[in-house]
Amino acid sequence: MKSLKVQIKRKDDCKDLPVPGYATVGSSGMDLYADVKEDTILGPGQIKLISTGIYIALPQGYEAQIRPRSGLALKHGISMVNSPGTVDADYRGLIGLIMINHGNEPFIIKRGDRVAQMVVTQVSKVEFFEAEQLENTSRSQGGFGHTGV
Repeated sequence: MKSLKVQIKRKDDCKDLPVPGYATVGSSGMDLYADVKEDTILGPGQIKLISTGIYIALPQGYEAQIRPRSGLALKHGISMVNSPGTVDADYRGLIGLIMINHGNEPFIIKRGDRVAQMVVTQVSKVEFFEAEQLENTSRSQGGFGHTGV
């Protein structure tokens, strides 16, 4: 498996937080940690921007997708409003998470909690060209449940 070197910078007050890392050898996503100064309550239906305390410099041709953690989603209804979030190769700002509580109970975010995951992947630049007709497939225009329940 090929390794990609990516520069990362932590906010000055975030040196106590780990850099993103893989939980297991087979993990695709790296854990991201909450940069909150004190316990932060995310109430039912509430949306908050949660800092990760990091900045990254992706090389051209790559993006980082920011995704919810499945355990938080299943156990507490915690997700991200713009899932997956995208960090473009030319973005150098602080990475923040737009988190939402879909659950029925308040959820407490503590400093250093693993709150999301980041997957870095290659992207392709697409150049569209107009056509009078598109190539037909066996599916054609079938969508939204066209194969049954």
